[in-house]
Amino acid sequence: MANPNYTQLLTSLREQNQLSLLGHIQRGIEKEGLRCEPNGHLSQAPHPQALGSALTHPSITTDYSESLLEFITPVFDNAKDTLKFMHDLHQYSYQNMGDELIWPASMPCIIDGEESIPIAQYGYSNIGQLKHAYRHGLWHRYGRTMQAIAGIHYNLSMPDALWPLMYKEENQSEANAEQLKDFISAKYFGLIRNFRRNSWLLSYLFGASPAVCSSFLDGEQHDLKTFKEHTLYLPYATSLRMSDLGYQNNAQAELIVCYNSLENYVETLSEAITQPVAAYEAIGMQEENGQYKQLNTSLLQIENEYYSDIRPKRIGNGDEKPLQALANHGVEYIEVRCTDINPFLTLGMDETHIHFLDVFLTHCLFADSPNINNAEYREIKANQHASVMQGRDPELTLSQNGESIGLRQWGSNLLAELATLATSMDEAAGNQQYSNALAQQQAKLEDDSLTPSAQYLAKMKAEDLEFAQLTLQLAQQRAAEFKQPLNKELNKQMQRQAKESLMQQAEIEAGDQIDFASFLKQYLTR
Repeated sequence: MANPNYTQLLTSLREQNQLSLLGHIQRGIEKEGLRCEPNGHLSQAPHPQALGSALTHPSITTDYSESLLEFITPVFDNAKDTLKFMHDLHQYSYQNMGDELIWPASMPCIIDGEESIPIAQYGYSNIGQLKHAYRHGLWHRYGRTMQAIAGIHYNLSMPDALWPLMYKEENQSEANAEQLKDFISAKYFGLIRNFRRNSWLLSYLFGASPAVCSSFLDGEQHDLKTFKEHTLYLPYATSLRMSDLGYQNNAQAELIVCYNSLENYVETLSEAITQPVAAYEAIGMQEENGQYKQLNTSLLQIENEYYSDIRPKRIGNGDEKPLQALANHGVEYIEVRCTDINPFLTLGMDETHIHFLDVFLTHCLFADSPNINNAEYREIKANQHASVMQGRDPELTLSQNGESIGLRQWGSNLLAELATLATSMDEAAGNQQYSNALAQQQAKLEDDSLTPSAQYLAKMKAEDLEFAQLTLQLAQQRAAEFKQPLNKELNKQMQRQAKESLMQQAEIEAGDQIDFASFLKQYLTR
């Protein structure tokens, strides 16, 4: 049951011998992972110097916490090479971390109180201080526990050669450079709208965080059930990571960011960065010792503070801020942010997962994508919340255009829509990888025990283990895999890259011409 609105596009690509473009989708992965001690407690050690500078290293950095590693791949046009690069990063890191482990789950290891979560450090350059102060702001606004949650961000873009063909198919004319730039942005925003309509399905299929160590909430109010003495869970939850657990205020709850066009998106986010919030003004800007508590007192300090399951992205030129880059040059790629780390997989995700995301996102791009009004916006949020908190409940219904529909029925309908596209992408790739990925997801809709979230709870129950006990066992298994010796030449190359990144940080620190207060003022008024 192919979605008829892009059947003609697939036919046209095939007739022009351009269907192979669908086999060259560009993707990259950003994977986070907490460093923990051998006993499963959060590491208090600084970012290992042998891994290079967290400020300047292109592939190994930190996210919100000093203990939260982030591995970043370059752009590849196939899943195998992407995962191979990610594997190499893990191997190199393990060989330079002593006896520490990388926690293989999205929800954190054992936390000894909120103050035990170290805020990431990036040196004393102005840009390094900016990144650190931003994270201080997150602490004062939302608490530190949210800074210990890990995930996988999946970045995707279409081959450059595909866009003129799509434009011509829709407009029956050739595009000039400006028309093509605007067309690409509009299409990516259409992808984003369709993604948001249907991302509840990804939570069901790939959510892997139905439980959490009780130390994560540390006495906070919650609606979770007790699994064992130190484990909280919900019986049908798929992705507690994507809930609001661990966030100590809901100031963003009423923020509606509009994805109906690039202009609307830039405008609504820009307003949030300048909108004062009384509670944040009460926090103040600086400690008595001069340490910045936050970058400003607005609803958002910077664009990245807005928590969304998907973002439009553009790599900026020079000093451009993210919104400036988008406004000036258009969307370059999209970043999917709702992927949990699957602790049963060596790298947290595998080729099958990637192939399904490619089909799913390509469908979101090609299918019609009407604008989202406020009623649908609320419906989308309700569906997402229901899926992460109770997605495996066989009786769960969602709302589709105001009508009630079972999650599994809707999921099966969506997968049926993807079938013809998957077949075309198989043809482009020269194998059955996309149809096979689709079949595996259909099996999860028919039997929820195949989902990662169900498998997590089943293993905890069968082995009578706390969340932290099971995950620590899995961390030890991963460590044994990654501690295999790295290729000598590759190891030398990675050592060289780490040293170069430290030198780059030193150069940046030596090159600053103004104090941080002046730098921050300039940055915020750009």
